[in-house]
Amino acid sequence: MVEPADRPSTAGQRLGAPDSFGVSTLEPGLRPPTQPPGRQVSIRVQMLDDTQEVFQISQRSTGKVLFDLICVHLNLVEGDYFGLEYQDQRKMTVWLDLLKPTLKQIRRPKNTILRFVVKFFPPDHTQLLEELTRYLFALQIKRDLACGHLICNDTSAPHAEIGDFDETQSWQHLLHNKYLPDQDAIRDKITDCHRKHVGQTPAESDYQLLEIARRLEMYGVRLHPAKDREGTKLSLAVAHTGVLVFQGYTKINAFNWSKVRKLSFKRKRFLIKLRADPAQSAHHDTLEFAMASRDCCKIFWKICVEYHAFFRLFEEPKPKPKPILFTRGSSFRFSGRTQKQIIDYVKDSELKKVPFERKHSKILSNFGMSPQSSSFRSQVPKEVTHLESNRNTHLHSFLNLSSFVYLNKTFRQSPGSEDSPAGSPHVVVNGNGSVHGQGIAGIGVLHGPGQSPERQQLSPLTSPLLTDAGCVRHDDEEEARRKKFPTDKAYFIAKELLTTERTYLKDLQVITESFHSVAEKDEVLPDSVKDLISSNYDPVYKFHQGFLKEVEQRLAQWSGRSNAHIKGDYQRIGDILLKNIQGLRQLTIHLQKHSECLVELERACRSSRKVEAVCRDFEQQRVCYLPFNIFLLRPLHRLLHYKLILERLCKHYPPTHEDFRDCRAALADISEMALQLQGTMMKMENFQKLLELKKDLTGIENLATPGREFIRLGCLSKLSGKGLQQRMFFLFSDSLVYTSRGMTPSNQFKVHGQLPLFGMTIRESEEEWGVPHSFTLFGQRQSVVVAASCASEMERWVEDIRMAIDLAEQSSSPNTDLLSTSLSENSKGLLEESEDELGGSRSSLERQGHRGNTTVHVCWHRNTSVSMVDFSVAVENQLSGNLLRKFKNSNGWQKLWVVFTNFSLFFYKSHQDDYPLASLPLLGYSVTVPSESENIHKDYVFKLHFKSHVYYFRSESEYTFERWMEVIRSATCSASRSLPSSRKDLY
Repeated sequence: MVEPADRPSTAGQRLGAPDSFGVSTLEPGLRPPTQPPGRQVSIRVQMLDDTQEVFQISQRSTGKVLFDLICVHLNLVEGDYFGLEYQDQRKMTVWLDLLKPTLKQIRRPKNTILRFVVKFFPPDHTQLLEELTRYLFALQIKRDLACGHLICNDTSAPHAEIGDFDETQSWQHLLHNKYLPDQDAIRDKITDCHRKHVGQTPAESDYQLLEIARRLEMYGVRLHPAKDREGTKLSLAVAHTGVLVFQGYTKINAFNWSKVRKLSFKRKRFLIKLRADPAQSAHHDTLEFAMASRDCCKIFWKICVEYHAFFRLFEEPKPKPKPILFTRGSSFRFSGRTQKQIIDYVKDSELKKVPFERKHSKILSNFGMSPQSSSFRSQVPKEVTHLESNRNTHLHSFLNLSSFVYLNKTFRQSPGSEDSPAGSPHVVVNGNGSVHGQGIAGIGVLHGPGQSPERQQLSPLTSPLLTDAGCVRHDDEEEARRKKFPTDKAYFIAKELLTTERTYLKDLQVITESFHSVAEKDEVLPDSVKDLISSNYDPVYKFHQGFLKEVEQRLAQWSGRSNAHIKGDYQRIGDILLKNIQGLRQLTIHLQKHSECLVELERACRSSRKVEAVCRDFEQQRVCYLPFNIFLLRPLHRLLHYKLILERLCKHYPPTHEDFRDCRAALADISEMALQLQGTMMKMENFQKLLELKKDLTGIENLATPGREFIRLGCLSKLSGKGLQQRMFFLFSDSLVYTSRGMTPSNQFKVHGQLPLFGMTIRESEEEWGVPHSFTLFGQRQSVVVAASCASEMERWVEDIRMAIDLAEQSSSPNTDLLSTSLSENSKGLLEESEDELGGSRSSLERQGHRGNTTVHVCWHRNTSVSMVDFSVAVENQLSGNLLRKFKNSNGWQKLWVVFTNFSLFFYKSHQDDYPLASLPLLGYSVTVPSESENIHKDYVFKLHFKSHVYYFRSESEYTFERWMEVIRSATCSASRSLPSSRKDLY
């Protein structure tokens, strides 16, 4: 069922079905599906008009139950043309399998948004018999037009958006709303065409739009990168006719279903077996294409199977009988009605036509909007259009893009507004964890007015350690300076490329210069390891030096510091990106070696204590502000950043923009590179995380064993004879380890025990033990009762532990004995816990430099947890740039260079500094916009707060404000779990 809201929930209400007054509008076959008993889970689905709905399903429900609920909600009869797609844990877009349980496919439903989209594109839109179905198809076509999947410059399409012709209104509307890429150049032509179509209803306009779209070569085409036997880059696609082959965006071959004998895949190879053609003696009956991975092959093979069954079969294929002894091949099959079954059903059923509502917005200006001035009407007026409505009725049915512009501008109210949506959700931080008042050695602490440094010594876990005094104040003059710069969103996207490239080059410098000089000086690192690192990172560093210089020059020209901006020749970035990404492809061999560098360096540390000591000492240097292994993975992560930046540019540009083609070509290249290296990247991220955790743990060995995956770490309270005691838990794919904070110089966590996951069961225990948010873990040898700090933390732990139990039982797990020999020999010692170990040493943080600032220690102090999913999100959500910062009780704003990475903000005086002056871990913080009572009368301000610690930051534009809010929300206590859905697909 749909989650209740402050609006009627009758069938089809979202698309405007009128109130039923007690009479059901559901037709036979559209009744809510029966769900199996069990706990209800919320699933968020994004519809084709960019609204989002939440559906409640049983935790044991199949994908079909969820899909049927959506069709019932829409009152959609021809629902089998559509599907639900989502990104899985590998970050690959896949279709929800309707035959399998939904929660077996979506491991973390709270972090996943499914998209309800068109799955099967029929050759002729006249085969779509319902007006509602054609309307949803039209929304899909408009979305494909907006994102560049489909290019159409026909001028008859805007009629469905603008409504019936009124010269003044039409001209004003086209002036402020863009629906076609070259709209400004052909505005007169559009208006003239619009005049000729007076009286055309939205339904007729949708019909015309589909008529135009179906004739385009890219209609319904979704490209899957591949290569032929000679290594030529191609793309495969599937359509109602069969399998298609594209080179770029040109179709070069097609294999009709009648000619295809069999489709299969073997590892990374996709095979098409053709029927023998007697007319061609040299005919090859098997064609082979190489794809990026086995998973890519399987995803494409599945959609081919479904397309073939949907368009070629008369009825849904029956399930194959299960073999008695052995299974061979995939059991996957198409589920649902075929196209013929749909057409027959609709024709044979005299279904009542339920009217629905098209989206309607007032004419809005796209220009001159700022957060301070963008207070709009809270409700959009609506007009219900019936099939029998007069042909001359003025209709305003806006496409999803214009509606998104409206919603986006409404969302960004004044930062000073107390009820601004940008400030929600407000995250309440629990205060169970004690944060000690230590400073970090070698870095001065901040102090407020009237407070001496001795009186106000704050923890590195709660404060950025920069003094308020002695910093330059930037107020209105900074704002006046900013107004001279371009306001085009593309400029700020390009500027994000520049700022993050500067940080990336500095990170490479840590490897190629700082670490290299230490290795040369100490002469303990084996020459083979030094040469391996040098030969594979130096070329990448030199390449990006040139890349950064080109970007800096282009941005200087774009921002108006020369006369070039007058001609507009330099108001683009795609050409530079395309050129350098093609150059970066030549360095792929070095990028592939970076994982080997990580492995060999770890092997050298294991074999030599001197090498380990050198690496450990280097990590204590200020220039190495992150664990060194993270720097080694930076080049792989940077590919993802380029991909995201290019996706934003392609989404922003209309297809006819001079920069669009270069950006799209660059996006295709970088996507292929990222796909090729994705498997390596994920393995190395897990390996790096295991190595990092090994440094924080004592009493454990063989942590980085092949096959073991890290899943979650964080605080839980363990129930023992002494009551609830705070413990640090580490969840891996084969075992759960619990620890307490030790008294070593580096404050490592001492392991007390482990629970193998194989055979483990879990049960909620609040009523049994009278402890809120508690649950019991039943292992084969012992059971443990633990309690989380809040309900959401408990839910995350229970969900991940259950998933880990499933993984442990499905796979051949590694040796689960993680504990060192000395501990394993004394099982009693594992369970005895000294109260002296719980507090740790207050002075030890001061001795160890910034090692006490690791994610593990932050989770301990803030009493929270993070998962590997959160770490993966953090990899993509990295940002750099200038921000103005203000303390709660200070008057002026300080200009700082800020780097966001690894769940923390790092503060520099300028981007040229070699190391940060201070850092602020964000786990546990909340990010909002200031309320009216805080008197922050500035644009683009966001607020960070944890308990009594409050900081304000100002960015230079609406785009950068949104980006900082987006990435910081991914690392605060809400993390990716509560990131507002309206923000996730903002760019």
